[in-house]
Amino acid sequence: MDTSPPEPKLSALYQELILDHYRRPRNKGTLEHPTYAVSLNNPLCGDEIDLQLLVEDAVIRDVRFVGRGCSISQASASMMTHLLKEKSVPQALTLAGRMSAMMQGDDAAAKDKALGDLRALAGVAKFPVRIKCALLPWNALTDAFKSRA
Repeated sequence: MDTSPPEPKLSALYQELILDHYRRPRNKGTLEHPTYAVSLNNPLCGDEIDLQLLVEDAVIRDVRFVGRGCSISQASASMMTHLLKEKSVPQALTLAGRMSAMMQGDDAAAKDKALGDLRALAGVAKFPVRIKCALLPWNALTDAFKSRA
């Protein structure tokens, strides 16, 4: 007879991960000399993000953000910036595409280990009004690279 405690629900672990990134955001702040800087907001809910990237030889060497808004948008920004360091620009854009696919309910994207902690946001796809919150930092990222294309 198994007397071990029951496994915690995966959704509870994901919720805790999202709250951790919201409460203790990684890479929050500004860069002294960013290569790219983009500001975006979601007027429907008030989320805002200022994204700055330092890119050298088509590789993201550093990335920072300043923002305010809901836990979803801010956690997404924190997770994204953590994931993007030392990724090439094409890799970053591929990740942006995978994140977008996950937000549209793509199960394969939701299981893609390349998204790291961002997979915790897969459940957001069930709440269409929150999808823009999760994608705000990613839209800033793609806008940054479009600005110099």
